[in-house]
Amino acid sequence: DLKLKPANLKKLESLIKRVDNLSDKTIEIGIIGKYTSLQDAYLSVAEATKHAGYEENVTVNINWLDSEKLEKKNLKPIMQKLDGIIIPGGFGSRGIEGKIKAIKYARENNIPFLGICLGMQLATIEFARNVCQIKDANSKEFKNECQAIIDLMEEQKSIINMGGTMRLGNYECQIKPNTLARKLYKTNKIKERHRHRYEFNDEYRSILEKNGIIFSGINKPSNLVEIIEYKNHPFFIGCQFHPEFKSRPIKAHPLFKGLIKASKK
Repeated sequence: DLKLKPANLKKLESLIKRVDNLSDKTIEIGIIGKYTSLQDAYLSVAEATKHAGYEENVTVNINWLDSEKLEKKNLKPIMQKLDGIIIPGGFGSRGIEGKIKAIKYARENNIPFLGICLGMQLATIEFARNVCQIKDANSKEFKNECQAIIDLMEEQKSIINMGGTMRLGNYECQIKPNTLARKLYKTNKIKERHRHRYEFNDEYRSILEKNGIIFSGINKPSNLVEIIEYKNHPFFIGCQFHPEFKSRPIKAHPLFKGLIKASKK
């Protein structure tokens, strides 16, 4: 015996009006991964990028780039066409060097960059190799004998059967003041969704900080790195979590909105 109330569709009607009347400006965003032949693998990332476009009044054209193919290509003609790039999450060693190559190009050429989960991890590896001169920098996920910028958490190193052992679900993150992350989120505490196993190795935090990386988001009390930034860049940010899972058509996620805003410029 529920009494039906009139549906309030104002927000959806406003969204439809906005989408139908976007400006003529189109920006080119590269999503660089190894599953690009099956674009549904990155569906949440692609949709979150479009949501940000709606709020920033631009059409987002997604360029699907196979990271494995980038390993052997001259990046300049490819990257010069892009206004921003996203390196999404993923697993395994295939295509990794192509992603690192793209991150280096974006960092050195001031292309707006958003690294998600694996994308954040690779940004720290790229920086360690090419700025901090740690030539053997890598992740234990890909190479056992290396300077492990990315490693398993201590309590996971003894696990033999990896099934069901990922860091999953909502975790709190403390955001440092006077950072890009703080500017985007407009708050000092957030909760974001995770789905990963490997983490940034804290042993390398001081050398990366000394050379220009800002560790702007930290999970307390575990002290795990959640967000990194590069200060000498118009927009360079990586997060260990998956912001695409909290994006909505009527409310773009702050990190995606920030990327699109920077890419517009």
